[in-house]
Amino acid sequence: MIKKILVIARKSMKLTILFAISIFLIICAVVLFFKPIYSVSINGEQVGYTGDKIKLQNRINTYTEGEEDEENKNIAFVQIPTENLPEYKLCLLKRNVVTNDEEIFEKIKQSGVSYYKYYAILLEEEEKAYVSDFSAAEEIVAKLKEKNSDNIDKISILELYRPEMAELSDVEATVAALYVEKKVVEQPVNTNKKVANKKVSTSTNISYQKVPLGVNLIRPISGTITSRFGARSSRRVSNHTGLDIGAKTGTPIKAAASGTVKFSGSKGSFGYMIVISHGNGIETYYAHCSKLYAKAGERVNQGEVIAAVGNTGNSTGPHLHLEVRVNGVAHNPQNYVY
Repeated sequence: MIKKILVIARKSMKLTILFAISIFLIICAVVLFFKPIYSVSINGEQVGYTGDKIKLQNRINTYTEGEEDEENKNIAFVQIPTENLPEYKLCLLKRNVVTNDEEIFEKIKQSGVSYYKYYAILLEEEEKAYVSDFSAAEEIVAKLKEKNSDNIDKISILELYRPEMAELSDVEATVAALYVEKKVVEQPVNTNKKVANKKVSTSTNISYQKVPLGVNLIRPISGTITSRFGARSSRRVSNHTGLDIGAKTGTPIKAAASGTVKFSGSKGSFGYMIVISHGNGIETYYAHCSKLYAKAGERVNQGEVIAAVGNTGNSTGPHLHLEVRVNGVAHNPQNYVY
């Protein structure tokens, strides 16, 4: 009985070895003559073969993310219809089968629609100009705000994604096209010092030390500095207590910071002058004006037009005399503006 079992076991072992050898020979033949490869189909139609599915798909992903076209940085993404996306099927084919990744990629690109990213400058929700990046759009808004454009509250920025690229505009050209000069209602010069005007310091005490003001000042006007703080002149009995900025008569003067008008009227050698109190003993002076728009006691906002450049008082030409005073002592305006 045992002998019979051993005979059967030997026969089974021989069959197993023969089967294993056959499988090994088949595998060797497959490896020798065939290779694993991916068949690629688009919309149900076979378009070729790729040996590296991951590499091809990564390239397609890079293309759809807008990174394939290095020359056009405004492409945000490329949209490919779902039916035109590739489908992969693993198969064993003869080793002489040629892959065509480039042709497959180009076929996929043909159905892609590029979407461009840029920014629109809106005026009352109407698109007026286009720029390539957000920093340029912010610069346009900032310049219009600095120029105190009358329409600044109606200007906004919109991020766009569109299948066509708009014609981009230059920053300065856009600012010039959108700028609207603020309309001011001229008021008669307030020469009655008894109406709401408070006493203002005309002390010649000056300090060259820069002290913290606690407020940020902007330039009241743009122009050429004609006389600096502390300068001596035959027209003065003391050092210059302010900064002179030359500009045409009538040039709008803006409040350097928000505050309350402490004085608006005529003040001897200062001519027509406005003084704004910003709190904590901080005051700004605007002298030699031709017109005064803000009245004493009024609250004004930073950038609001308060007066116009003139040549009144002890002046040899149209300019703004600007002073920054802290508790009555004059400090160099150039430590804070210009």
